[in-house]
Amino acid sequence: LQSIASADMDLNQLEAFLTAQTKKQGGITSDQAAVIAKFWKNHRIKIHENLINQSRWDNVLKNMNWRVDLKSQSRHIDQINTPVAIVEMELGKNGQVSLLL
Repeated sequence: LQSIASADMDLNQLEAFLTAQTKKQGGITSDQAAVIAKFWKNHRIKIHENLINQSRWDNVLKNMNWRVDLKSQSRHIDQINTPVAIVEMELGKNGQVSLLL
């Protein structure tokens, strides 16, 4: 199961892998292969997401908003219509409260 999950096998790859395992000396039986295939089909997405979440070390970007503003008033005439970018990034870890920058 660990090999299947780390390779994130699709159904064709899974079938080929399990067939090879049943033909291998001391491998699995056809019934075991059928159970593994059914389990993988039902839980593949959950397992894949869990592996991704476990492999993250740092914060992740949860949301991002941006806009460009133009100055319409200023002490100095040369600063009028100067573009200013405003970026909001929401960072967080899975299961933790987000941090808004």
